[in-house]
Amino acid sequence: MLNILAANLAPTTPPTPLVVDYLVVAGGAGGGGGGSTSSRGAGGGGAGGLRSTVTASGGTPGTVESALTLTPSTTYTVTVGAGGAGSSGNTAGVNGSNSVFSTITSTGGGGGAPQDTNGSSGGSGGGAAATGSSKTGGSGTNNQGFAGGNSSNSRASAGGGGAGVAGGNATSGQSGAGGNGVAVAISGSSVTYAGGGGGGSGGGLSLEAAAGAGGSGGGGAGGAYQVTGTNGNANLGAGGGGAGTPGQSTETTGGNGGSGIVILRYPDTKTITIGAGLTGSESAASGGYKRATITAGTGNVSWA
Repeated sequence: MLNILAANLAPTTPPTPLVVDYLVVAGGAGGGGGGSTSSRGAGGGGAGGLRSTVTASGGTPGTVESALTLTPSTTYTVTVGAGGAGSSGNTAGVNGSNSVFSTITSTGGGGGAPQDTNGSSGGSGGGAAATGSSKTGGSGTNNQGFAGGNSSNSRASAGGGGAGVAGGNATSGQSGAGGNGVAVAISGSSVTYAGGGGGGSGGGLSLEAAAGAGGSGGGGAGGAYQVTGTNGNANLGAGGGGAGTPGQSTETTGGNGGSGIVILRYPDTKTITIGAGLTGSESAASGGYKRATITAGTGNVSWA
């Protein structure tokens, strides 16, 4: 009887903690829209915030974050943020949605501005629109992304901020480029994520301003005169390009922001379970690690 009681009281060995590196990129924002009465280009959408333990995170100060120490057989939340829609008419692009892994949240990008307005704040800020005065880009988030560009030009608009660089300011005859993203090699090869959208063209005929290019990391280009903005790339958290002015045509639309992504790296002795509601896959072991790439949805993950 005493032996049975002693066995029941014996301490259990707790599971060995699991160290997980991560890349968490939020959804990029949509570019601003061009209204039917507008002669001014719209600002580019800001990229989604980027947080990483492998390469410096986006924005200022751009530090490398600490890996998470987790417990096997425990569930942890993952959300992959959707990209924000590009707008039509004189309305701002929609902000991107946040991405989440456990205690880590990356903020969706800030929407690009319509004419005569400031860009929206976000993980990276949206670009300011062409204006009759001075307008500023939306602010970025520390350790996630940079601000959108500014405009004091009556035709040219500014680019959305990227994870690696602020959006380009508008200059005479040239809309700003989207800010460049950040290259991260957590997947085993280097990929650039979270580029901002370029500013849309304003004016027409000899008064037209050139549209801004998208930032590296999938940022959509701004639309030329009477042309819609280009969509940001999916699963890169890229901003959409701002709409070009429609002139005498119907309204033009900003490009949609690209969805975000969550990539997790962990010892190859462990296997992940990706729960219902998430779209993702686990890689084969390489270099002592496995990697889980999650591209859409909300749900839970766990390891065994």
